Amino acid sequence: MLNLLYGAVAGSTLLYFFDPDNGRRRRNMARDRAAAVLRGGVRELSRRGRFAGAESYGLSKKLTHLRPEDPFPPNDAALARKVESEVFADPNIPKGGINLNVEAGVVVLRGQVERQEQIDEIEAAVKRVPGVRDVENLLHLPSEPARMS
Repeated sequence: MLNLLYGAVAGSTLLYFFDPDNGRRRRNMARDRAAAVLRGGVRELSRRGRFAGAESYGLSKKLTHLRPEDPFPPNDAALARKVESEVFADPNIPKGGINLNVEAGVVVLRGQVERQEQIDEIEAAVKRVPGVRDVENLLHLPSEPARMS
């Protein structure tokens, strides 16, 4: 019974494609459709290949730059300018009453400010600057004597 069904399908397919009136057109259309499907598959495969190549290139660059560059500036003077530009950009921090020195990556703050909160804010801001190894805070309030290092 199954052989009969297969035979009927094969016979109708042959009749469809080899019909004297429309067979040639049908064969050409089937060939064109098969070629279009094949071209689409090749295009998709090419696109996926480019995607995989771009992803692998991106991953290789991420692996290359996993370790951050050395965050320490080349010298203490450069670090001092960096700290000044980043910390003193805040208009709430009094620039005039603070002296800043850098010795081997350690920032030394000297001077007088109005409130204890300012001392804490300035120290925290200086510690956040990349390249600062430590902060020696000698800032004081007007009512206190200056601290010595």
